[in-house]
Amino acid sequence: MAASTPDKQQAIIEAALMIAGRPLTIASLQKLFLDEDQPSNAEIKSLLNAIRARHVDSGIELHETASGYRLQAKAEFSPWLAKLWEERPARYSRAFLETLAIIAYKQPITRAEIEEIRGVTVSSNIIKTLLEREWVRVVGHREVPGRPAVLGTTKEFLDYFSLKSLSELPSLAEFKDLVAQDHDLQVQLALENSDIGVIDSEVIPEEREALTYATETDLVDELAAKRDAQTQDEHNKAQEEKAHAINE
Repeated sequence: MAASTPDKQQAIIEAALMIAGRPLTIASLQKLFLDEDQPSNAEIKSLLNAIRARHVDSGIELHETASGYRLQAKAEFSPWLAKLWEERPARYSRAFLETLAIIAYKQPITRAEIEEIRGVTVSSNIIKTLLEREWVRVVGHREVPGRPAVLGTTKEFLDYFSLKSLSELPSLAEFKDLVAQDHDLQVQLALENSDIGVIDSEVIPEEREALTYATETDLVDELAAKRDAQTQDEHNKAQEEKAHAINE
C-alpha cells in the first residue's frame, strides 16, 4: 500500500482531486499517505505543479481556490459542456447581484451603507439568500446606535467563483473602457464617489489593500466563466456517482 515513487504519489493525489467533489488542502492530501510514506509540504506542491503541467493541453486544469486545490473543466470549453445540462442554471436578479458586488468590493459594510451606495432599499430576502448560500456572513457589528451587522464575503464565495483570494477580483482599471461606453453607470459611479471606504478588518486583513470597486456586471461577467467550469465538473461527478450506484 506504500506509495514509494513520486509517480505513484502524483497518481494518488490526482485521483483524490478528481473524486473529492471539493477543494483539497495540502494537509488533507498529505493524510492520504501513511506516516512513513507521507510527502512534505514542498513535495506535495511539487506534485501539484506536475499535475498542473500535465494538463496544460487537456480539457481540465488544476485550480487553487481559497479552500484548496481542485481539478475542473477549463472555462474555454463552456459552450460545448453546457449542452450536458437539461436545466438552465439559476439566474439572479439585478438587485441581488448589485448587492453581492458591493459587499465583495466594499466589505466590511452594513446594510444601510449598501443602500446608500445603491440608492434604494435592500430587500431582506436578498440578504437572507446571501447568508443561506454562505456567500456572505456577519463579521461584526458597527459601533453606532443600533449596532448594525457588518457583512463580508466567505471562503464559500471565493470557492464558488474559483477565486483564491479577494485580490483576484477584477480591478476597476480593467473595465474603464467598457464603463466609459456603458449607459448604465449608476452603481459604478456611486461606488467610486461613495464616502464609505474600504475598512481594515480582521476577516481578511492581508487582502484589504487589493480591493477595488466594480458594478455587479463586472463581477458576474468576469467570474461567470470560472463558475461554469466548476458547475460542469460537479455535474460530471454527480453523473459518475449515479452510474456507479446503478452498477452496484
